[in-house]
Amino acid sequence: MSDEIIGLHHWFDSPPGRYLLAWEQERYDEMVADVFGYHALQLGMPGLQGLRANRMPHRWLALGAAEALLWPPPPASGAPSTAHHAEGDAPGEDRAAGAPLRAALLADPVALPFPENSLDLVLLPHALELSVDPHAALREVHRVLMPEGRLVVSGLNPVSLWGLRQRRVRLYQRLGGGGRLYLPDVGEFIGHWRLRDWLRLLNFEIETISFGAYRPAVRSTRWLQRYEWVDAVGARWWPILGAAYMVVAVKRVHGMRLLEPSWRTGQAPQGRAAPVAVVPKMPLPGGIGEPPRRGR
Repeated sequence: MSDEIIGLHHWFDSPPGRYLLAWEQERYDEMVADVFGYHALQLGMPGLQGLRANRMPHRWLALGAAEALLWPPPPASGAPSTAHHAEGDAPGEDRAAGAPLRAALLADPVALPFPENSLDLVLLPHALELSVDPHAALREVHRVLMPEGRLVVSGLNPVSLWGLRQRRVRLYQRLGGGGRLYLPDVGEFIGHWRLRDWLRLLNFEIETISFGAYRPAVRSTRWLQRYEWVDAVGARWWPILGAAYMVVAVKRVHGMRLLEPSWRTGQAPQGRAAPVAVVPKMPLPGGIGEPPRRGR
């Protein structure tokens, strides 16, 4: 597994990897900008600043043991840092959005050091592809997410030009023909349809599914730039065939009712019947106004 993680990070340093990373960075900035709360967590991929556009006061970047070997540790105590630790932040600490986060936690997706219902936002950039048990990782994320909390998952799309080339090379290798893999060798990629079914089993509601990176599977920056026009054509004519996908889901809890502000739920005051005083009629002097008397 450590070799797969190292191979994935090295692949993201290649021209197609940087192209894909730029698309994911743009999508993450859009997806998390308007997600509010107090605690947000990104699992893995420190080269991707998935929480830089988010404005939550407590934001963490957690890495696995193999990833921690590839990236520098957080600064020593007393040194300025933009990473927020799990024990809480100092009142005067800089929490501005856009500040790059450094690794503050050493954690595995299947065993997160957070209590139940404690996080408002969790990002999984390619974390399920590298997990030994993606089902267990999703269950763990469901445990730590608060009701109505959001989960954002990104992964490589097996049904794409890049995925088809990867499968073709694997077939050639099994037949003894050799060949060089185009995508990182991280085992079987998880399709968006499978991920959608897994999330629904955990009572997640899918908000959006987006695809991107439609350029052909070429290796050089020069040819990737030449095929820049394919992104607009692919997004219009074959949207689900992008090289990567991003899924945004919301944790739903059955039987839970969110409390609304009192000014929104209060009923409008209704008019009440007011008592009216009845003044008895007084006879006028001199018999004026009296009804005529009938004789016997």
